[in-house]
Amino acid sequence: MDKKKTALIMVDMLNDFVTGALKCDRGLAIVPHCKTLIEGLREKGVPVIYSNDAHLKGVDHELKFWGEHAIAGTKGAEVIPELSPKEGDYVVDKRRYSGFFHTSLDLLLRELGVDTVILGGLHTHMCVRHTAADAYMLGYNVVVASDCTDSFTKEDYEYGIKYLKDTYGATVLTSKEILDTLN
Repeated sequence: MDKKKTALIMVDMLNDFVTGALKCDRGLAIVPHCKTLIEGLREKGVPVIYSNDAHLKGVDHELKFWGEHAIAGTKGAEVIPELSPKEGDYVVDKRRYSGFFHTSLDLLLRELGVDTVILGGLHTHMCVRHTAADAYMLGYNVVVASDCTDSFTKEDYEYGIKYLKDTYGATVLTSKEILDTLN
């Protein structure tokens, strides 16, 4: 991977997903790996982009299925403190599973000269999956940080990883392998 053409998209590592309304206990386990990857990529000059649910209360379609969560402007819609964005990072709010759907993510990546996206965050079989789908459809190479993503269950996680590999040809690497591979 060429660090000048790569970006990290960290999906939904928000208070409501890790400890709040849609708490994912398995999400806590990936926090140290996510932190290591984010910090390592920043040191290498790789853009760090947060793709975050920021729903409109009483409006967004997703809320009908999942209930109220990650409402824009609330604590629940903020990135967990351990992974909070730093100066130079980017935050792209989303209102659906995919970080690309009706957001400026594709434009940002193109302006940064990116052709490869590294994905981490929650949930491997939902928001990470749909973000990967759109990345693939838009022509990006997809890399998944296996120790930086998870789901509510081990089965959902494994299903998500398999789907990403089989359907989008995603390269699946650990955070250490990613950091060691970038040049």
